[in-house]
Amino acid sequence: MAVTQSSTATDCKLLVGGKWEKSTATEFANVHNPSTGELIARVPMGGQADVDRVVEAAAKAFPAWRETPVVERARVMFRFKALIEQNYDKIAQAVCREHGKTFAEAKASVFRGMEVVEFACGIPSLMMGECMENIASNVDCETMRHPLGVVAGVTPFNFPAMVPLWMYPIAITCGNTFVLKPSEKVPLTSLYIAELLMEAGLPEGVFNIVHGGKEAVDAILEHPKVRAISFVGSTPVAKYLYEKGCANGKRVQSAGGAKNHIIVMPDADMDQTVQALQASAFGCAGERCMAGSLAVPVGSAADELIPRLVESASKMKVGRTDNGEHPDMGPVITSDHLRRVQSIIEKGAAEGADLVLDGRKVQVKDAPNGFYLGPTIFDKVKPNTTLVNEEVFGPVLTVVRANTIEDAIKLGEDCPFGNGAVIFTNSGATAREFKHRFNAGMIGINVGVPAPMAWFPFTGWNNSFYGDLHIQGRESIQFYTQQKTTMSRWFKSSDSKFSDPIWKGKN
Repeated sequence: MAVTQSSTATDCKLLVGGKWEKSTATEFANVHNPSTGELIARVPMGGQADVDRVVEAAAKAFPAWRETPVVERARVMFRFKALIEQNYDKIAQAVCREHGKTFAEAKASVFRGMEVVEFACGIPSLMMGECMENIASNVDCETMRHPLGVVAGVTPFNFPAMVPLWMYPIAITCGNTFVLKPSEKVPLTSLYIAELLMEAGLPEGVFNIVHGGKEAVDAILEHPKVRAISFVGSTPVAKYLYEKGCANGKRVQSAGGAKNHIIVMPDADMDQTVQALQASAFGCAGERCMAGSLAVPVGSAADELIPRLVESASKMKVGRTDNGEHPDMGPVITSDHLRRVQSIIEKGAAEGADLVLDGRKVQVKDAPNGFYLGPTIFDKVKPNTTLVNEEVFGPVLTVVRANTIEDAIKLGEDCPFGNGAVIFTNSGATAREFKHRFNAGMIGINVGVPAPMAWFPFTGWNNSFYGDLHIQGRESIQFYTQQKTTMSRWFKSSDSKFSDPIWKGKN
């Protein structure tokens, strides 16, 4: 079993070589249901000893898994996908309980993760090499892709199912073995999905789970048998993992935070814009790196956009997501995070921004201990202030008015992040200029959240990504494999078939 019952909550276990085992840790972190504040689990804060156990199990499983035919590895993913579909609602409910997403948001996130499993099912085609005959006289050349060995993933709290699924289905089908360190705030969904992965027939030790915080992450970064690390989280941690991982000779893809700009032109379809901007800014309680957290209405667009957006957002229902109800928005992840976002709201008001919708007034009567904050909107925010420069990671929308599209593009040039940016307009010329020039790796045109699907890479720029090969798409295949090039020449000899008379046209 992935969890055991303690006196107050379930204790999470490690997955080591296909078996659930207790951690050696003596300290635990608490996992709460954000909707109610209830303690639901304890996570062992493991370190070097636990990491050694799971890495050694992964290393032991690697030789046999590497030699497993690629079509057999893909068939495991086909069975895994079927099990995800059969348990779709249960996985989504697990996300709701430990994270606080609405059921619709949780289901959508599981579906996006499952798309990566579908992508991994096509691995036999995706791993094909290249060849050329007679690259020189009687010399043929070919390249083939080989797995790296043990690889690891360190994942954030905001997408307990989706983000881990961005990583290990591809890594595993490429022939690697995997160690997952899920966020200590949301470990339960990963444990449940791991049960499904084993049920799909994955051999013991190919997929493993370890728990902990910085000590566990450092142990992964320093372990000599870990060849590559994938990370999604905040920018400071992303930078730290990249630098330390590279210093220890590992491949690293490290996705960080963001401040995604949504440009609204005067000619935009305002009905569609308000709906998309509201979903982008306040969906998942703003706890996502692709949230549209900074709106930039250009010229006269602000006069229509802001009143309509405030009116619409003020009607959003905020409530529990763990009891079968369907609010528009759920809680934020922890009481500490709630206080952090509240402090940023206070600072924004102190810096002179116009607080036109204050989410701190929200109350959920049947869950007084939940971690709730309603949609919050600041208008007329000045550049180079806290609300513009920092990732809030909560349901807070910052509005910076711009006189021209050039001003809006300049605001993006000054931003240290570079995940995504969106423009709402009916002008093809304006959209093309924006797409070409804006300082971000993922662009949306009349699309609220420009997060790519599994077949395309998640291409953050600047301080939103550290590394060379991005998560998802064909770049992920490159990240989890290494190429081997072989040049061959075969000589004719007196005893070869080429000396036989038939090859000389004789009987």
